[in-house]
Amino acid sequence: MHRRDFLQQSALLGAGMALPSGSLFSPQFPVVRTPQGERHFSSPAVEDTIRKMQSVIRDRELGWLFGNCFPNTLDTTVFPKSGEGRPDTFVITGDIHAMWLRDSSAQVWPYLPLMKEDSRLQQLIAGVINRQTACILIDPYANAFNEGPTGSEWDKDLTEMKPELHERKWEVDSLCYPIRLAYHYWKHTGDTRPFDQRWQQAMQLVIQTFRQQQRKQDKGPYKFGRVTSWSTDTVPGGGYGNPVRPVGLIVSVFRPSDDATIFPFLVPSNFFAVTSLRQVAEMSKSILKDNVLAGDCSRLADEVAQALQEYAVITHLEFGKIYPYEVDGFGNRLFMDDSNVPSLLSLPYLGAIKPGDPVYRNTRRFILSGSNPYFFRGKSAEGSGSPHTLENNIWPMSIILRAITSDDDEEIRACLKMLRQSHAHTGFMHESFNKDDPGKFTRKWFAWANTLFGEMILKIYRERPHLLTQQTYS
Repeated sequence: MHRRDFLQQSALLGAGMALPSGSLFSPQFPVVRTPQGERHFSSPAVEDTIRKMQSVIRDRELGWLFGNCFPNTLDTTVFPKSGEGRPDTFVITGDIHAMWLRDSSAQVWPYLPLMKEDSRLQQLIAGVINRQTACILIDPYANAFNEGPTGSEWDKDLTEMKPELHERKWEVDSLCYPIRLAYHYWKHTGDTRPFDQRWQQAMQLVIQTFRQQQRKQDKGPYKFGRVTSWSTDTVPGGGYGNPVRPVGLIVSVFRPSDDATIFPFLVPSNFFAVTSLRQVAEMSKSILKDNVLAGDCSRLADEVAQALQEYAVITHLEFGKIYPYEVDGFGNRLFMDDSNVPSLLSLPYLGAIKPGDPVYRNTRRFILSGSNPYFFRGKSAEGSGSPHTLENNIWPMSIILRAITSDDDEEIRACLKMLRQSHAHTGFMHESFNKDDPGKFTRKWFAWANTLFGEMILKIYRERPHLLTQQTYS
């Protein structure tokens, strides 16, 4: 691609055009990061990390990608302020001006280890936790929120919409992600200020919602419908989803892709819930001194964990015992994986299962094979996609998570090479790209994928630095 054409694409991303002399940047690697004066938040610790990594990564294109992607959440998506004497941070996903509980948690997650070097960064992340607490108290069934009571394009959905909600799709992981962020914020800082009475009330609401969606007595208060031609954007069964047998698992009417489930017991989300419940139990004991809440969390975690072993370990004809993506308690199961996290591939990354677990290892072999209907191989890359983006579209997130969860140098090298050659000369990750033509991609501004790429690079540098310091990937 000519530099002129490259810069035209970069301009669509709000790029600056000046090339600093004596730096990494060149006509081959122009400045595509948001100009300094337009960035939403700047962290000295993040900037130091970028400089360090670009000085040690031998492959200049990977170093350039890291410098663009790692700070993208801070550069473009955070809106920090304060309210009621506490930090409050609204985080958009990128090209959608709304805050998903899942995405906002994942977008700031890679910055947690840097908080000890940057008190303002810590305050920003504490603000995310505070904002998420407020969101859960507004509606624990909603997945995405407005910055205020402004209404949304989805306010005609057939569910109990409120003006503070952007969208109200019930996804188990929407309540797990804020717990993951809160728990590890506490572990990194020892700061307990975000975990006050309101946070305690939010966690009680999480437990209540999970129990309602075990559907032991009835279908619970939540249902959803949307007038649409896209079948995955609405829900069968009068808005409650397909039938389930109450076996202790938690119904997730939607997947983390925001697509409706087929069999409503979404297996990776239930694994994630077990981990999250045990984290709340620990925090309840240590911080809140609330043994009742801790006990409720532990009992529910044990119940869901036992149900997963009984109903979500299935013998596959080719791969032996594996975890299916969805089940319904009646014996039906869906064998696939979706790139959105929580996915089956991502379970060790979420701390939900050990990487060496034999059922996970079998599941991983299935996911990365043609037996997974959403695993695609093409001229440019191979990886998982999602029904959300239809066939033949690979998600960079799936390649990134494959590298993050791998213990094999050759596999990680292959992932780095695919990511390097599939960003379509933009300098950023995307939602998905065509398996044969990376220039055909979805979502030019998707901050979660960008910061996840940065997280992967840092993990590789900590654990296998030779893959970055001694090798190029052209």
